[in-house]
Amino acid sequence: MHAISSAALQAALDAGADYADVRLLTETTEYLAARRGQVAAVALDEQTGIGIRVLAGGAWGWAASQHLDTDSLAAAARLAVANARACAPWRVRPVELAPEPAVTATWATPFRRAPESVPLDEKLELLVEVVRRAQERAGVAVASAYMDFRREQTWFCSSEGADLTQDLRFAGVGCDVTTVGPGGVQTRSYPHSWGQHIGGGYELVEDVDLLGHVDGVTGEALALQEADACPSGDWDLIIAPSQLCLQIHESVGHPLELDRVLGGEANYAGTSFATPDGLGRLQYGSPLVNLTADATLPGGVATFGFDDEGVAAQRWPLVQDGILTGYLSSREYAGAIGEQRSRGAMRAEGWHNAPIVRMVNVSLEPGTDDLSLEDLIADTKRGLYLETNRSWSIDQRRVNFQFGCELAWEIRDGKRARLLRDPFYHGLTTEFWGSCDAICGPAEWQQVGLNNCGKGQPAQRAEMTHGSSPARFRSVAVGTQ
Repeated sequence: MHAISSAALQAALDAGADYADVRLLTETTEYLAARRGQVAAVALDEQTGIGIRVLAGGAWGWAASQHLDTDSLAAAARLAVANARACAPWRVRPVELAPEPAVTATWATPFRRAPESVPLDEKLELLVEVVRRAQERAGVAVASAYMDFRREQTWFCSSEGADLTQDLRFAGVGCDVTTVGPGGVQTRSYPHSWGQHIGGGYELVEDVDLLGHVDGVTGEALALQEADACPSGDWDLIIAPSQLCLQIHESVGHPLELDRVLGGEANYAGTSFATPDGLGRLQYGSPLVNLTADATLPGGVATFGFDDEGVAAQRWPLVQDGILTGYLSSREYAGAIGEQRSRGAMRAEGWHNAPIVRMVNVSLEPGTDDLSLEDLIADTKRGLYLETNRSWSIDQRRVNFQFGCELAWEIRDGKRARLLRDPFYHGLTTEFWGSCDAICGPAEWQQVGLNNCGKGQPAQRAEMTHGSSPARFRSVAVGTQ
């Protein structure tokens, strides 16, 4: 694989590239699912391909190939250079890359149990038993469960001398139960509405314990049929990590991707209100709010040794004491705001896509006091406790948002009073984060991994983890979906 990567790199330089990097990827995936008491999907796949990225005439060019013979590598390299030269006349200014040390290194995701070591029958029997147990309950319309595993083995080299090998592993698992009745269509999910995802192995399935939780999830899905609709009005909200993850993702992670901030993402999913003139000045949230980007987070699904342009993984603040202090950047975009080095946030889906700026793991830091969820509920006179994302919407500049949740608990005089169905809340990004007046302590902090973030044209999917403790937000507009 090193020889193939080196040959592709040399072909790009021979074709006239001023700079080139090559990413060779072998990806294996396994997806298993059960639905209505039987196996619904078994998908096993492996593919290998190479992507060649070049600078020529001050512009980027890209080409990819699944054919790794000498002639195919040379043809892809020539195409990448031709694409760059075709784009060069249309650039406002030449691409300049922030410096990055060229290193030779290897990195691998830590894991406890390799998914490929677990028999297929064992995996499928677990999923079928989970859905069978849920569907035994009267009133359940459908139950489903799944697990998926992915391994990426990559070889990266650049004309600056970088030579990197990585072995990344990803795991996901989850289940959901849907009921239909007087309360409409109600779904409860575990651990979250898209399951749970980690950088790791089969240990996730064992730790999540679907069988140990499916009865509780099913009971809540049935109870929602008899629950009152969430009342409208302004409420104090205590939001669980299962919902805060999407709030962080949409109103912090995406608006702080620097390509979006500077207009490079305007055609797809919009730009951002968080422009560089607010760096170090914009009041993003209350003084309690500290948000951190961290590509080194243990167990994170956006945890790696190096990003897809060879920049080492980093941890850095995005919002400190409520003030905007950082962005997610690439080697190209870093210099545009005066930074001397990329933050290492360039990633691509598969071998066939060029890397783009993607958020890494982005988390809300826990409060400094040893505040538990029950303490926070006890401290709330009138409010709602919200769990598990159900829907989301946010405008093209990441300002106006609306989120729906699977359930709410009314809080009355410091106690949970009644279960409520179909809650949603909406607001403006900085006003919402500015209303945060309490965050539970480190003991309540949880990581929630996502694997379905879409961005780019052509569209790419990426994964990332968002950590948080339950937090309280004052006087937020709430209604029923």
